[in-house]
Amino acid sequence: MRGFQGSEPPARETVRGTRPDGCRPGNLPTELTRFIGRSAEVSALTAALADERLVTVTGVGGVGKSRCALQAARLLQERFCDGVWLVELAGLRDPELLEHAVVEALGVTDQSGRPPLTVLLEQLVGRRMLLVLDGVEHLVEPSAALAHELLRRVPGLRVLATGRRPLGIVGERLYPLAPMTAPVPACAEAARVPLGEAAWLFADRAAAVLPGFTITQENRRVVAELCHRLDGIPLALELAAGRLRTLSLEQTLQRLDDRFRLLVGGGAGAPPQHQTLRTAMGWSHELCTPQQRLLWARLSVFAGHFDLDAAEYVCSGPDLPADEVLDVLTELVAQSVVSREEAPSGVRYRILDTVRAYGADWLGATGDTDRLRRRHRDWCTGLVTWCELEWFSPRQSEVARRVHDELPNLRAAFEFAMEEDEDGRFGLYLAATLWFCWVACGRLAEGRHWLDRALALGTDHEETRLRALWAVGYVAVLQGDTVAALTALHECRQAAERTGDARALAYSLHHSGALALINDEAGEAESLLRAAMERYEEIGELNSNVLMGRVKLAMALAFQGDIAGAAALCEEVRDVCEEHGEQWARSYALHVLGFAAWSDGDTAGARRILEESLPVNYAFRDLVGTVFALELLAGITASEGDAAEAAVLQGAAARLWRSVGMPLFGSEYFNDPHARSAEQVAELLGKTRFRECLREGERLDTDAAVARALRVRGGAAAAPRPAMAGPPPPPRAGRRAAPQ
Repeated sequence: MRGFQGSEPPARETVRGTRPDGCRPGNLPTELTRFIGRSAEVSALTAALADERLVTVTGVGGVGKSRCALQAARLLQERFCDGVWLVELAGLRDPELLEHAVVEALGVTDQSGRPPLTVLLEQLVGRRMLLVLDGVEHLVEPSAALAHELLRRVPGLRVLATGRRPLGIVGERLYPLAPMTAPVPACAEAARVPLGEAAWLFADRAAAVLPGFTITQENRRVVAELCHRLDGIPLALELAAGRLRTLSLEQTLQRLDDRFRLLVGGGAGAPPQHQTLRTAMGWSHELCTPQQRLLWARLSVFAGHFDLDAAEYVCSGPDLPADEVLDVLTELVAQSVVSREEAPSGVRYRILDTVRAYGADWLGATGDTDRLRRRHRDWCTGLVTWCELEWFSPRQSEVARRVHDELPNLRAAFEFAMEEDEDGRFGLYLAATLWFCWVACGRLAEGRHWLDRALALGTDHEETRLRALWAVGYVAVLQGDTVAALTALHECRQAAERTGDARALAYSLHHSGALALINDEAGEAESLLRAAMERYEEIGELNSNVLMGRVKLAMALAFQGDIAGAAALCEEVRDVCEEHGEQWARSYALHVLGFAAWSDGDTAGARRILEESLPVNYAFRDLVGTVFALELLAGITASEGDAAEAAVLQGAAARLWRSVGMPLFGSEYFNDPHARSAEQVAELLGKTRFRECLREGERLDTDAAVARALRVRGGAAAAPRPAMAGPPPPPRAGRRAAPQ
């Protein structure tokens, strides 16, 4: 019998698991539960291992790194004649035992006393195999050194590692594993909306403890909310499913505010760090340095994602200088505590809600929560101040993107200001300063919510209160809520006259003029708007709001039959906007100019102008501007001879108006061109066909409606259709000739 004398290496037969064909299948364990979803991730991993010799799957605790890696490894077994071998490192604490653990996992028998690395290299030479190092985060340095040496000396070896941070060696290919796709609760009501992999994983695990459990129309919204709240983290979903042994689905959801207490009870066979959600997060926490733990805790005050400037301002202090935040944040990214992502406004960072909640517990334990929330509120205050100043500039689009990305943080700042600020000044300031976000970026309802709440608080800061009053009046005008608008603007005007606040007086006159406009009082609107423009000039006020006041003055002129005067005024507005790089007010000036061209019979010119303005409103998410443009393009389309398409656009506009408020503000002036065009289109099509086209338009979402209005088919503009006989004419100058 062959022995182990001298320096002779152990025989190849000492690797356990040999198949009859001479190939060794390895030691991958049998799955005890079904593998759900992750097909794209598994395919990406198998493809990566075909090209690279070292692939590391990284991700936050409980995200499913091990399951995903093992599933990929199973699919690769046939490619490796000498097997796929798993080395589980989670329970290993002594780094000096790492090489012994690999030797043991491979089933190598050697009692010679030689160094385990020597044994490994002798055993692996000439072999073609895949080594899975599962859970390297607490043994990064020794694991990196071992992987580097094995890969250098064994050409047929490939390594698949999993951990909360990369190994950081040359040739490593990283695969960051994101949480499973979780449904958006607001969309879950629709039966046709896919729930996502997270929901199906939860349903599968729930059925194991509650036989017969399935996702139904009645519970899909609750399942969606639960998956969303748990960030699509598989471990959290499985632990939540386990709670259905004693709790209902609704009770489980209600108790997620204390998720670390609720989500316990992992199976007996689970690794220790996966027994509860708290231990899963705690395992990551233990691997962090004191500074990393401090930053983790402080970052918990952010909602959604944040940028580096915000982190440096909010989280820095004597114990964490601002110039060190970047390095510490980089380490948290490497540890998979924080993720880096590309957003419309640039590079940003995100913490999953579960990870944030763990950090918030630690922050609360230090007694520093209120101080950090105040710093966060102060950062948001500075941000909105900058955004309002830059709104009237060539950076307007950048500001719109930034505010959109920062909305979760702004909402958190609002909540803190409303709850903690005794005199309400910060809440008022934030709500009033963000007027451009509410009216220009499609957030009228949210703006009304914050403004109403802020105004309900008492404050001694009269100037800030007056800004909030004219801002809420502005929003109410656009919503068609004339009573609320009249109340707020009247109070603002009276207080401005009493205190001598010339700026607030100008704004109250301006928006009172807009209110008169939608109330079909064109003469009164002209008088108020001219008075506002005079006061703006006296105090040197020039911004997007002022230019929009001039556009509304032009509308008042058009309503009274002075189309030429309206066009001349809007040409001036357009020129000023172009000089300052302003796009939003310019788009409204173009609406009036398009209406003027259409009224003069220049249908082609009117379309060119509207096709220039509509994309701006759409990009800013300005629903009022978007629906205005759709209404006008519907009339232009009818004049071009396509009555059916005009009716489709009218149906699309009707659907959008429901998201704004009162259709066409309930105004006869604004409604007249729409009504005349609809009447003539209906006559051409017949009532049945007209209703069919309207319903077709009402089924279009905003994206599809805008594409339809711009005549985009598959990325290219459709060829214009020949004019039909007897198309409805555009409205003529006069009392009811309103720009739409």
